[in-house]
Amino acid sequence: MTRVRLRVEERREELLGAAVEQIEARGVADFRISDVAASLGVSNALVLYHFSTKEKLVAAAFAHAAEADLARLRALAGRGGSAVKRLRAVVRWYSPTGQAKGWKLWIEGWAAALREPVLREVSLGLDRQWKSTLAELIAEGADAGEYVCADPRSAAWRLTAFLDGLAVQMTAYPGALSRRRMETWVDDALAAELGLGRARPAGDC
Repeated sequence: MTRVRLRVEERREELLGAAVEQIEARGVADFRISDVAASLGVSNALVLYHFSTKEKLVAAAFAHAAEADLARLRALAGRGGSAVKRLRAVVRWYSPTGQAKGWKLWIEGWAAALREPVLREVSLGLDRQWKSTLAELIAEGADAGEYVCADPRSAAWRLTAFLDGLAVQMTAYPGALSRRRMETWVDDALAAELGLGRARPAGDC
């Protein structure tokens, strides 16, 4: 069957989606241009026409995977309600049991970024966007007098570092920590950063 001829933008989107699927299935180390091409029924040359190297395709795929999540993050941060309410929604969503990006994919990306300068540059830029959005929301609440936070940027760094660490543990060791306990720790971390009361009773601690 003859494939429909796609516009350049549509073809790139298709290739990036297939690349994300292959990275999730195989990992960065075993990722191959030929697998992306085969999954779509196109030639290796077509993939390389749009992304001149494997490294550039991997980096673009990670950026592609993050775009929807970054948009969702900004939507949660910018909706109505108190900053505390929005912060709790953002942190819960970003946490390992939330609906944010596939943590397995990003752990793969962090590991590969140690060796791939192109991917490191892309992942660093995305990470800065996450932290910047969170820091701006923390600052908004502090300015409104909802809590006291002298250094929103540092608070954002500490929170994301804590969540990233939990994600590594929960991805590498499934079942080692209950969802309820993890959520309690996440609530406590946010409360501690902002000097708020405990979000829920100790319960399952």
